[in-house]
Amino acid sequence: MKTLDVGGVEVLLVERLSRAPRVGTRYTVVCLRASTGELIGRLRAEGVAVVDLSGGARALGYARLVAAVRGLAPDVLNVHSPAPAIVLRPLLRLVSRRRPHLVSTVHYAYRPATGLADRLVTSLIVLMDRVTRRLDDRTVAVSALVARSPSVRRAPGLTTRVHGVDVAEQRRWAARAAETRREFGVPPDAFLLACVANFRPQKNHLMLVEAAARVLAERPDAMFLLAGGGPLLDRVARAVRRRGLTERVRVLGPVPRARRLVAAADLLVLSSHYEGLPVVVMEALAAGVPVVSTRVGGVPELVVSGRNGVLTEPGSAGALAAGVLSAMDPAEHAALRSGALTGAPSVDLRGTAEWFERLYEELAGPARHA
Repeated sequence: MKTLDVGGVEVLLVERLSRAPRVGTRYTVVCLRASTGELIGRLRAEGVAVVDLSGGARALGYARLVAAVRGLAPDVLNVHSPAPAIVLRPLLRLVSRRRPHLVSTVHYAYRPATGLADRLVTSLIVLMDRVTRRLDDRTVAVSALVARSPSVRRAPGLTTRVHGVDVAEQRRWAARAAETRREFGVPPDAFLLACVANFRPQKNHLMLVEAAARVLAERPDAMFLLAGGGPLLDRVARAVRRRGLTERVRVLGPVPRARRLVAAADLLVLSSHYEGLPVVVMEALAAGVPVVSTRVGGVPELVVSGRNGVLTEPGSAGALAAGVLSAMDPAEHAALRSGALTGAPSVDLRGTAEWFERLYEELAGPARHA
């Protein structure tokens, strides 16, 4: 992987490997950098080796990545980030004497870039990803949207597999909701709305703040907790202060085990103008928490308006606020919560962990290429 931070893709990998069998298989995660030791510690506690290349010169990062992977001589190499994949695919095929079987897990469809420079860089990455992907043995897309994206469709051995989350663990956190709410100072009579998302442009937190102001004008019992890190955290916190919302819209910053906050909420709210298949949505549904989100990316593959949540038009604070207010209605909220609980098995991670193990065994079984 390129990074090993506390984000959706990284957490998915850590959760899956923590449930993988330990008999006859050895796992190593290699990353170019890790901004926190939390996930590294979790992996190593589960018996998964970690090679963290953060310490060296960044300019030599990809050369060190190739050397690290070649030194491991794996039977199967599963890449989870496009840039490392672009480098590793041709070099391992052309340089290595014993080429591993190559699996690409694709977590995102490329989003449209805004500026000219960004568009050029994105177009180049898409082109190189598509060209080098021909060297893969299998491609696994995490959603139907990703499978249809230009860099993925017609990929070798393309399969769609929703990764999922630990449903049982989320149910346990949901049972401790009152404890979590007390930890974060949520009043007993508050209707809790959580947003767990890193503070980055695509998450559109400023629109969420505007929507929260509209919701609070009609439902002063609402409380919004915004958890995550990222470069826009301070900017969003200033916007909350300017609107005088600090008592009811709290910017928490990074929260360890943020899935417990999701499980303690009455609603999960996302204001994104771009998404892949958000882990946090799966965590909410696993805990029986309805979701109010903009209709973007793979979210509609998980959330159905009127069944387990409400989908709204992206970019509209008014639409998001109206969706939240609708879902806060007691009768509507009870129906949505029931729908979320009913559909939880569809996002259970345990089946995915077993599926990947079968895939690895299938690939590693035959003799490796000379």
